[in-house]
Amino acid sequence: MTQRNKNTKPSFGILGAGSWGSALGILLARNNHKVLIWDINTQLLSSINKNRENNTYLPGIKFPENLQPAESAKQVIYECDILLLVIPSSAFRETLIEFKDLINRKKYICWATKGLDSSSGGLLHQTVADILGKNIIPAIISGPNFAKEVASGLPTAVTVASPDISFADAVADSLRSSVFRPYTSQDIVGVEVGGSIKNVLAVAAGISDGLGYGANARAGLITRGLNEMTRLGVAFGGKIETFMGLSGVGDLVLTCTDNQSRNRRFGIGLGQGKTLEKIQNEIGQAIEGLRTAKEVYSLSKNLNIELPICEQVYKVIYENKPAKEAVNDLLNRPPKAE
Repeated sequence: MTQRNKNTKPSFGILGAGSWGSALGILLARNNHKVLIWDINTQLLSSINKNRENNTYLPGIKFPENLQPAESAKQVIYECDILLLVIPSSAFRETLIEFKDLINRKKYICWATKGLDSSSGGLLHQTVADILGKNIIPAIISGPNFAKEVASGLPTAVTVASPDISFADAVADSLRSSVFRPYTSQDIVGVEVGGSIKNVLAVAAGISDGLGYGANARAGLITRGLNEMTRLGVAFGGKIETFMGLSGVGDLVLTCTDNQSRNRRFGIGLGQGKTLEKIQNEIGQAIEGLRTAKEVYSLSKNLNIELPICEQVYKVIYENKPAKEAVNDLLNRPPKAE
């Protein structure tokens, strides 16, 4: 990727001012990039503009001066060198469609969204190619990260994946700091699959913990969940080694074991017998695993791939199967070699 000149850092335009979008904006601004950020939530954007911080999701962490709220999504897209989408996967396709003409003036697009296309059930880079054409060069930022820790300057490592390694390098260089270490990959398929299915597996781990089944059961779910992640990823064309890295096992372990994970907390609520509505109201943010469970279940059937943990999560959420019965069914599956 070529910058405007070798001494000029690329500017970033971020669509999505939630916790992760704001955290990445803060990181990029601290690295002396010009950053514009916009969100569909006008009240959130107004609060950010007034207080110079995201009081809703990252209270107490001030925005650098070179991180500025934009008046519109069009301004963000038009004025930036690199567009960075940090929006729920459910809004990914419609956002690309709405701003297709503006985005198509660019060569590069990056996202930090983890999930599958809500319409096709496919991977997001496929959605980009479908809507914007194959001349757009995509990249994804993924890995074991919580927004608050990144914004607070705590050590973090991620993967930046793109079929164009020069673009992956450029994004990684923009993010890199003394406490933020990005690695690069060309396996965008594997990175996307890992970032999607780990949310469903985190729900499973949360269900187990909500039932009080302890650390042994959680470890078993994580380990066998990694097997399911790898099986699905390889079927899509991902590389096995990707799932042994940050965007695979790294993200899986983090999301399944720490209560900063919305998907894990969602699962804990299910294990405790709470209703979907009550859990969603308590969490108050998008829970990617809720919808991704349905999409992964459908994929497993279409591809004839056995994903027993993901299947049980689907049945708990969408078929009202008792959480305890789902876990017991997993434990009582016929014995087999590992």
